[in-house]
Amino acid sequence: MQQEWLHVGILSPLPRKTLPEIAKIVGLKDGQSLHHFLRDAVWDVQQVRATRLHMIRQVIGVRPMTLCIDETGDVKKGRATDYAAKQYIGNLGQTANGIVSVNVYGVVDGITYPLMFKIYKPKSRLKVGDVYKSKPQLAVEIIRELLALGFVIERVLADSLYGESGDVTGILHQFQLPYIVAIRSNHGEWKPKGQQIRYNRAARL
Repeated sequence: MQQEWLHVGILSPLPRKTLPEIAKIVGLKDGQSLHHFLRDAVWDVQQVRATRLHMIRQVIGVRPMTLCIDETGDVKKGRATDYAAKQYIGNLGQTANGIVSVNVYGVVDGITYPLMFKIYKPKSRLKVGDVYKSKPQLAVEIIRELLALGFVIERVLADSLYGESGDVTGILHQFQLPYIVAIRSNHGEWKPKGQQIRYNRAARL
């Protein structure tokens, strides 16, 4: 039954889909039973992810998608959560103790599909056997994996963290993927000979 309650909560219009909030709308006293279900359920994360991507791939088919790359974070207290550290949390707009992930979404015909995410592992929290990877490097891995799965990418959108990364722009050029990315005003880029660029300064009120 917990699985059905979780589905109801995930599909609900709740702004924050936490277990306590989901428990409230489905009539449970608290979120403990949902927590125990997630904690004790036996499943393979990679298999669940592969199944979900396969189902999305079936729905989208060969329709080209706009790929959106971004990172998000959640504030965490202490260091009990793996890879939680003091770092910039984008959705807060400031530095805080938390966990950050690189997320990629596909937009097809006005519908947004959550595709993949990878946890960013700060150097200070690496475990034995971990290899440090920057956020742009994680984005590159995701792009490669999505292409290998057969997703058709029409264009890529990203902010300056990825727009200024040679790793990201390099793979986009390698696979000839059109892209629109942000760069900071003090960031220089080499452009093809003869290409003209017009700079529009935003008007100040």
